[in-house]
Amino acid sequence: MAAACSAGPSAARWKRHIMRQLRQRDRTQKALFLELVPAYNHLLEKAELLAQYSEKLQPESNEVTPATHQNPWAEESGPDSDQVLSPATLRVKWQEEEEGLRLVCGEMAYQVVEKSAALCALESKLEEQQSRLAALEASVAQLQEARTQQVQQVDARRARNAAQLAAYEALRAHARLQEAALRKMEEEARDLLEQLVQRKVRAAAERNQRFERRERAKQARVSQELKKAAKRTVSISESPDTIVSVTKEGAEITLALPAETQFLESETGEKWKRPFRSASATSLTLSHCVDVVKGLLDFKKRRGHSIGGVSEQRYHSIPVCVVARLPTWAQDVLDAHLSEVNAVRFGPSSSLLATGGADRLIHLWNVVGGRLEANHTLEGAGGSITSVDFDPSGSQILAATYNQAAQLWKVGEAQSKETLSGHTDKVTAAKFKLTRHQAVTGSRDRTVKEWDLSRVYCSRTINVLSYCNDVVCGDHVIISGHNDQKIRFWDSRVPRCIQVIPVQGRVTSLSLSHDQLHLLSCSRDDTLKVIDLRVSNIRQVFSADGFKCGSDWTKAVFSPDRSYALAGSLDGALYIWHVNTGRLENSLRGPHCAAVNAVAWCCSGSHVVSVDQARKVVLWH
Repeated sequence: MAAACSAGPSAARWKRHIMRQLRQRDRTQKALFLELVPAYNHLLEKAELLAQYSEKLQPESNEVTPATHQNPWAEESGPDSDQVLSPATLRVKWQEEEEGLRLVCGEMAYQVVEKSAALCALESKLEEQQSRLAALEASVAQLQEARTQQVQQVDARRARNAAQLAAYEALRAHARLQEAALRKMEEEARDLLEQLVQRKVRAAAERNQRFERRERAKQARVSQELKKAAKRTVSISESPDTIVSVTKEGAEITLALPAETQFLESETGEKWKRPFRSASATSLTLSHCVDVVKGLLDFKKRRGHSIGGVSEQRYHSIPVCVVARLPTWAQDVLDAHLSEVNAVRFGPSSSLLATGGADRLIHLWNVVGGRLEANHTLEGAGGSITSVDFDPSGSQILAATYNQAAQLWKVGEAQSKETLSGHTDKVTAAKFKLTRHQAVTGSRDRTVKEWDLSRVYCSRTINVLSYCNDVVCGDHVIISGHNDQKIRFWDSRVPRCIQVIPVQGRVTSLSLSHDQLHLLSCSRDDTLKVIDLRVSNIRQVFSADGFKCGSDWTKAVFSPDRSYALAGSLDGALYIWHVNTGRLENSLRGPHCAAVNAVAWCCSGSHVVSVDQARKVVLWH
């Protein structure tokens, strides 16, 4: 059936083509005679006219007179001619006329030939145009067929899109139902968790109360026994290992006195006993016993050691650098990454270095003999690395990325251990707090988040009016630098901002000294500022000719002994200022040919590392 339907249009097209060819042939053959037939008729008329002239010129009879025969050429002979022209003259005239007519016929024949040639050219042109018209008609037919197919495909796709839209709407409705169920389950889980926590708190309180009651009863019982034992008779022997036994209701308390306290020995070595109480010996024994018992039964509550409390290990940074050495020359230069390098950080041991870049990789390097040797590569980052940080023990690395998350690696493992998700824009900073189980992140979504790394849980979200470029952490304070030219201080124990310090220019980085008394900020007004946190005041402002902050993530750092401030510039140079005097100590140039993004000064104070936008990592000594 389908074959018959497909054969029908092809047969119709074939018939139309034959009809067009026949019409074209008729028009062609007819056009050949359209001008030839009138010309031929004209020639026939001329020939008939000539025949008539010939008949008139021939002599009809010898009696022809001028009166009976009027010659059309009589006028040419002049009005005064009285004689009739002779036949010879007439024959000559006829021959002349015949020659003229022959010439006219030749010219007309030449014109017929020219017209025929022009007609042939026009016919060939007409044939070309007709063939072109046929090709165009065939192309039009093909285009119409293609258009029909396209219309059918469009209709089919519209039907498919309508079906997919219906399925999508159904999926959205199902997703909304699932989200509602998920929110309900999350609320139930939150309620259950709160109930569980409350039950645990109550159980811990009950256990503490029972323990306290038991310990109080035990202490009261021991105190009563000690008081009763103090009233009993004490026997003292002169042997070195004297044993004083106090017994009441089958219970004994044995006190061993050291040999040097046996001052009751006689010089002759005789052993003697006293059946009565010795006040000095009794008081010594009781005081010693009470001290021991009190030491054993001390149940006073201490912070972090009550039942149900979780002990938290802290790693305090102990400076190992007495005097930092100024870098003077580049020891090693490497093209470390596939694209620009954004972050660099030394580990606590000063021998391990981490660099992160826009190629989504973190490279670990060993500083050996003034050279950087590749140690390991950490993979799995979802975006460009903007910040790296070691935990206080040096066993974990935290990195901020452009995929709206921070990621955690364990040193020695290539893949990411945990991902801290929750931000809605690029994460620009990620730092550990004073423990390896807590961290802080800052983002361009105008939030600063605190994280519990043991549970991979966001414990607190701080909303800010401007997006954050960098964060640092103290004992109980979080300091954040923002794009609105302000540095904000947040207390970890209260949910509010405790202080704001304005600076001139967008803040690009913050660096906290080891003693947590001074803060170094770098901003886009091409200056570095030292803030004394004891008085919350700007102590020094550093600037120099040629120093320009190259980007919104340019990092500046203190030296380990807080004597110097170090930052990289847009022209690839490193600038070092003395903190106390504010004088520019040195500017280092050479290896960098692009803007320096970040610098790091090792804890021992012997090495400095700088990274730039041209993939270079430079070790300075």
